[in-house]
Amino acid sequence: MPKPKSIIAICISIFVCVSAWGKDQPFQEILWPESGPPILRVTFDKFKEVGNFRKSHNYVCETTAVNLSEKIVPNLELTLYLYDKNKVRIGEGLISISNVAPKETVKFQTMIEATGSPASVSLATRASRTVSITVNSVPQGAALKMDGVELGTTPKLVQAGVGKHILEFSKEGFNPGRFPLEIGPHDTSGGSVSYEMGTAVHDTFELRDGSVLTGDLQSISGAEVEFRMGGNIQHLNRNQVKRILLVERDAP
Repeated sequence: MPKPKSIIAICISIFVCVSAWGKDQPFQEILWPESGPPILRVTFDKFKEVGNFRKSHNYVCETTAVNLSEKIVPNLELTLYLYDKNKVRIGEGLISISNVAPKETVKFQTMIEATGSPASVSLATRASRTVSITVNSVPQGAALKMDGVELGTTPKLVQAGVGKHILEFSKEGFNPGRFPLEIGPHDTSGGSVSYEMGTAVHDTFELRDGSVLTGDLQSISGAEVEFRMGGNIQHLNRNQVKRILLVERDAP
């Protein structure tokens, strides 16, 4: 009787081994980044072709990403490159993950277009995308800063990356101001924002040549405009002045 039991055990062992060997193995597993402590382990299953047109092939792949770090991954975009068996790049795609907690595993599908049959993949940090936007102020000519960096005077064409920014405006004779700016991941270049400066602390003198001066009006006649600027009395020919904007002051 002991002999038949031994035969049955051997048969079961062989069956289990064959089943494990026949299970699909991952197409490729990558630790990112390549240098330093790894943050993600990304596993790609086999790429399955779901359509083709001439030399272009569309593939889908079940993908798993594990956050190996001790910190949350808030928002990360990685470029996915596909290579054929000769290590020639045949396709490029994008992997985007967000709000992945430490040790958390997320699963998703990766869609990619290629010109051949994929044999291997690689991941690279996606270059930060920027958006061109025109920043203006009322009045124009205000000194502009973005995130503490001086950019010149308004109007100004600036490059802003995806995320939240702070615009700071300052102009002689006006109260300085701050303006929050947020660039979304799908925003495109060509937009504009305008900020109206705070209440003027001095009178404004707009000249016919387009320049603007600020100071305190002292007197005005048919021939001359007298005002104080920077502690000094200035004189302008009345015909030079296009418009004067006066600010309200407390009575002496």
